[in-house]
Amino acid sequence: MTSLPPSNASRTPNNPSVYALDRQYVFHSWSVQRTLDPLVIAGGAGCELWDYDGRRYLDFSSQLVNTNIGHQHPKVVAAIQAQAAQLTTIAPSTANWQRGEAARRIIDWSPEGFAKVFFTNAGADAVENAIRMARLYTGRDKVLSAYRSYHGNTGAAIVATGDPRRLPNEYARGHVHFFNPYLYRSEFHAQTPEEECERALHHLRRIITLEGPGQIAALLLETVPGTAGILVPPPGYLQGVRALADEFGIVLILDEVMCGFGRTGQRLALDHYGVTPDLITFAKGVNSGYVPAGGVVISQPIANYFEDRYFPGGLTYSGHPLAMAAIVATLDAMTEENMVENAARIGAEVLGPGLAALAEQHACVGEVRGLGLFWAIELVNEREHKTPLTAAAMQRIKNALLQRGLLPFIADNRIHVAPPLVVTAAQVQQALATYDEVLTETAQS
Repeated sequence: MTSLPPSNASRTPNNPSVYALDRQYVFHSWSVQRTLDPLVIAGGAGCELWDYDGRRYLDFSSQLVNTNIGHQHPKVVAAIQAQAAQLTTIAPSTANWQRGEAARRIIDWSPEGFAKVFFTNAGADAVENAIRMARLYTGRDKVLSAYRSYHGNTGAAIVATGDPRRLPNEYARGHVHFFNPYLYRSEFHAQTPEEECERALHHLRRIITLEGPGQIAALLLETVPGTAGILVPPPGYLQGVRALADEFGIVLILDEVMCGFGRTGQRLALDHYGVTPDLITFAKGVNSGYVPAGGVVISQPIANYFEDRYFPGGLTYSGHPLAMAAIVATLDAMTEENMVENAARIGAEVLGPGLAALAEQHACVGEVRGLGLFWAIELVNEREHKTPLTAAAMQRIKNALLQRGLLPFIADNRIHVAPPLVVTAAQVQQALATYDEVLTETAQS
């Protein structure tokens, strides 16, 4: 363990002092603590970050795909500062202007038929409360969610998660998983998007039937699964899920925590599909993570249900004024500066075609897929059998990208490409050239 620098060193931070301070006192998530080697970051602006030595990084991760408006947007920083000067915190039982304005804007960003917003601290507790609402509304218990998913790291949210991180955490009750579409690695032996859609919906119907439709409170899906691999659903799939939910009286929850608020080139990812769920969970991009915030957008029938019934849930910091001020300023800035439109245009005209060209040029690229500024490069040892690139190889790729000043999001055998919505065509071309260089180096090693 690196020894802690003298106390006066922490008052004038530099790369070594910040690194040592972190390693001695900070316990990191999803990690073996002894093997950690965290990147030191001192500041940022737009799509760039830098350390104390002035080394700069082009952020093509948006951190955890949350800094949708980029780093240190001046309008949002000013809004937080102004709110801090007026009222830093207030209990959620009070009426607060910023909270009401944030809720109104989120309703405006949502499809027709939504009435109210319940605010949480993050995406995980948004999912927790959406599940709670669905169970109370239906009087049922089971929750169906996908194996290829991530919904958060709290009790029910982590068990609803399909990836293996749920396995040491399976304490919540009533969770059942199913396979969602993933044509590149189809569980259904499908050859086309149409086959994948049809067979995935048949599989889901069978799960519903065998689990007992009268026992199922909710179907929980990420509109576009993010951490699991940017799995863009085939045409008709989400419409089919909506039809199944209607047929069996099941609440449909769409998780927009990662894919919402401009990330896919629409206000919400569900806007691509014309599907209206019963509940929407959100966080991350709603205020770019400048102050922690999340929530549930509640449809009119479910909001009506609780008009005369007690809702047994709440959080001390629900609708925290600083977070709400950040939401108001973020959504206003997105609208005024056409960030969603920029995400759609850059994705369709620059990033998508550029990634497709990389797939043509590099045999280690099994597939690229995505929407807007939400893409994945899936890397394989060889294309015929789609053997995933090893963890060691992915670590070398990550290190090589960082050495060239590109900050990536690495998940399993994939590079997730998710720059802030303010990214320029020139910055995308810079990143594509860096990916090209590193993939060429990988093929030669």
